[in-house]
Amino acid sequence: MFIVVFIYLFFCGGYSFKLAYSPWLYFDTHLVHLTGCPREPSDRAAKPDAFCSWILRAQPQGARKEGHSEFRLRVEGDPDNYQPGSTYRVTLYATNPAYFRGFTLIALKEGRNGEKEEDYAGTFQIIDEEDTQFMTNCPPAVTESTPRRRTRIQVFWTAPSSGIGCVLLKASIVQRKIISFQDEGSLTKRVCEKDKPLLDCCACGTAKYRVTFYGNWSEKLHPKDYPRRANHWSAIIGASHSKNYVLWEYGGYASEGVKQVAELGSPVKMEEEIRQKGDEVLTVIKMKAQWPAWQPLNVRAAPSAEFSVDRTRHLMSFLTMLGPSPDWNVGLSAEDLCTKDCGWVQKLVQDMIPWDAGTDSGVTYESPNKPTVPQEKIRPLTSLDHPQSPFYDPEGGAITPVARVVVERIARKGEQCNIVPDNVDDIVADIAQEEKEEDDTPETCIYSNWSPWSACSSSTCEKGKRMRQRMLKAQLDLSVPCPHTQDFEPCMGPGCSDEDATTCMMSEWITWSPCSVSCGLGMRSRERYVKQFPEDGFACTLPTEETEPCTVNEDCSPSSCLVTEWGEWDACSATCGLGMKRRERMVKMPPSDGSICGAEVVEVEKCMMPECHTIPCLLSPWSDWSDCSVTCGKGTRTRQRMLKSPVELGECSEELEQVEKCMLPECPSDCMVSEWSEWSECNKSCGKGHMIRSRMVKLEPQFGGDPCPETIQRKKCKIRKCNQGSDERKRRNEARKKRKNKEGADEEQLPRCKMKAWSGWTDCTKLCGGGIQERLMTAKKRFKISQLTSCKDRKEIRACNVHPC
Repeated sequence: MFIVVFIYLFFCGGYSFKLAYSPWLYFDTHLVHLTGCPREPSDRAAKPDAFCSWILRAQPQGARKEGHSEFRLRVEGDPDNYQPGSTYRVTLYATNPAYFRGFTLIALKEGRNGEKEEDYAGTFQIIDEEDTQFMTNCPPAVTESTPRRRTRIQVFWTAPSSGIGCVLLKASIVQRKIISFQDEGSLTKRVCEKDKPLLDCCACGTAKYRVTFYGNWSEKLHPKDYPRRANHWSAIIGASHSKNYVLWEYGGYASEGVKQVAELGSPVKMEEEIRQKGDEVLTVIKMKAQWPAWQPLNVRAAPSAEFSVDRTRHLMSFLTMLGPSPDWNVGLSAEDLCTKDCGWVQKLVQDMIPWDAGTDSGVTYESPNKPTVPQEKIRPLTSLDHPQSPFYDPEGGAITPVARVVVERIARKGEQCNIVPDNVDDIVADIAQEEKEEDDTPETCIYSNWSPWSACSSSTCEKGKRMRQRMLKAQLDLSVPCPHTQDFEPCMGPGCSDEDATTCMMSEWITWSPCSVSCGLGMRSRERYVKQFPEDGFACTLPTEETEPCTVNEDCSPSSCLVTEWGEWDACSATCGLGMKRRERMVKMPPSDGSICGAEVVEVEKCMMPECHTIPCLLSPWSDWSDCSVTCGKGTRTRQRMLKSPVELGECSEELEQVEKCMLPECPSDCMVSEWSEWSECNKSCGKGHMIRSRMVKLEPQFGGDPCPETIQRKKCKIRKCNQGSDERKRRNEARKKRKNKEGADEEQLPRCKMKAWSGWTDCTKLCGGGIQERLMTAKKRFKISQLTSCKDRKEIRACNVHPC
């Protein structure tokens, strides 16, 4: 079954209750008012079961424009599949300078005509009530709240329950006298229900798989707010299981085990829940945590684990937390490895985006704990969840995958019943690994020696594997890839043999005993024991003891001394080319005749390491940048890296420390003022008056510095009491005469010492709040004689603009 979702955008946005808003569209009046809005046909009253179908029949007959590209329809994340019951954000937007005023949105099952309520699929949710609303005459539909210019609308659409099929999101645009329809292209989005896992499996036998986890969560691919210091993947936990057990699923609620993985990265509770399921689980899947989250594969191999499936337990699930995060994980849920052809999936590759466990409401990697109450359902994260989210994209684009999982079939056991013929890879899957070809390691890759083989993963005669490792010491040519640093080969438990099906299982050999003599030729022995006898009842024929000759102190004369066996050789003195190595032994007993022991106690011989090359520096990654050297203003910060290659390989010229400038908010700058001026003369010649003094602002405060103090001060002054009437006039006349007499006397005493007239007042230093003005009087001519030294320039100051600002 299919779903078709039609989105009709009309200028007036709906039904007759909004007709007055659109007086400029002209269509056929039997379906559309002269205002341009679709109206219900006149026969609707006779067809009560028509429901909303009148909207679909209301096709305007105006100008029609096909293939309109100015408008686009988008479902967040651009998914090809939807999860039943999940909620998605649907966005319709116009590219500049286009716009629209109204819309109608309907979700319709394909093949239905919309005459019944059950013809409609899913449900809409309003995001902004000022922008959108449900249509009064058609409850399943959404329309605009007000007819205004808009370039974007968004609504939530919750997908229908399982079994509905595909959904087509379609849009039609009406803009003035041009109607744009779109059946395919930018205004059509097709999403289909994600296939459910098969409930029953018809495959025979069992299959063995290896799952490998490749983490791609790095600062390069996900730079926003990437947590440099603590990024990691938690330990991976999962299982192969039956259809009756669900570890986690979209639309479900997280168990306590899932919650502890999601919030704490702890798999302990999850593993306990898995093991409690008994026969519903075939294999528990476990992988170690990864610190940091990403490293090149030539530095750290991708973690992997093996598991088995059978006919009843053919589903595989796992999860791991990306940390730090509120409750974000990645994983597979009930991935079915059984095919419809009664066989086993050969290979599965899945890119992964994070999902929210619904237990914490944080929106960033390092948000403080904020429990979600009540608990919400598990859902995939989207790029429109929150503007502060590290995955936020205002256009609603797909989240870049943070991991990739590869599941490969490595063996099958038992009789297989699939009807698809095996290919060559399948046929040899259960056969022991062939002898490896000659080492094809490029000369440009320099490795350490292989480590000893590990113990076999199987302690019984079942097939297992063992591993050895080596370290990549230098890569001379970065364009030539270096092969793996791990090697695997098949094995079985101690004492087992492929040729003899009735062998018993033996322990490892115990270390050799001391030599039977202290001087000359003797024997030494070692033992092992039977750990498991053959199932067929036969006796165990494998030896439990073996001996070999040993020689201690070949010279057994009285003048000889007793020495220990040689110790192990020391490491070669050179890491490349020719070097020396040595070993030692000790004197246990000196010669019985009192002579000096002549036995050698030190042995030295040459050793050859790989040919020396000019090896580039092997460096660690750069550390995080340090804090800025200052708390405000301009400073510097540093970062370092370490030299990992041995110093014997030569001097490294690469820089190990970097310094760069850093800028923090400007430092606060306090206000600076000049010194106070002298007090001015009293502004009254008699009675009460005042004097003022001022100072200038030399530097205004900046960046939160201390404000400026007062710049003008006043104080009272009193010369003498003022006389009234004629006494006052008489006093003024007398004062005037005294001044003239004094000026005449001055001119006689100081001939040619004349002053210029007062200059004009300067501009006020402030527009409000109290400023000052100045004027000057200077001497026309100065003489060097001592009697005229008092002929000085004069300056007057007065207040101005004293009104408040």
